[in-house]
Amino acid sequence: MTTESVAYPPLLREIGSIPSPLYYKGEWRAELFERCLAVVGSRKMTSYGRAVTERIVYDVAAAGVTIVSGFMYGVDATAHKAALDAGGKTIAVMAGGVGFITPADQVALYARILAGGGLVISEYDGKMPPQPWGFPRRNRIVAGLAHAVLVVEAAADSGSLITADYALRFGRALLAVPGNVTSLSSKGTLGLLQSGARLVVDSADILSVFGLKPADAIRENKILAILDNAG
Repeated sequence: MTTESVAYPPLLREIGSIPSPLYYKGEWRAELFERCLAVVGSRKMTSYGRAVTERIVYDVAAAGVTIVSGFMYGVDATAHKAALDAGGKTIAVMAGGVGFITPADQVALYARILAGGGLVISEYDGKMPPQPWGFPRRNRIVAGLAHAVLVVEAAADSGSLITADYALRFGRALLAVPGNVTSLSSKGTLGLLQSGARLVVDSADILSVFGLKPADAIRENKILAILDNAG
């Protein structure tokens, strides 16, 4: 997929260093890119981060928003799975070649994304292993595809903050989930909130960015309820 194609994602045309060509697995459909939320966060996800990601992403995907993430373990993989569990669509952006599956134990998730009508995307063809510089370059695509970027958990030095920076640079809505002030996994997200990121406490906060309202069939899934149950 090149920039000359009319099917090239329009939001990606707006960023610097436009990735072209884009290699992909799956069926490329323009509607996948109409409403996209990028979900990023810690690879060392806490039980709180898992619960928040599962509940919020499930509702957002069920409402018809495509979930974009980077396919790594932790928040990325949980977001992809939650979208699929909701019967929604998800796009995985790979740091290496589009056919190189890493982490290797996520072969089943890779196959499930494709079987569920989603896409696997990369600016690299074949099975090239990801290089250290490939992850921040991947992050610009994750943010570039999305209308909004949600950061669930992030330490002070998290790579998710690179994606958050791209979101601001590209003029995307930046959203963050509050976390435990004593947790190192919350330092980055709390810093984003202090700097002006939009506070997210339930799926309605995200759906409002897309002009959507939660359907009656979607659970409310308040984060406060998660905290009450945990306490």
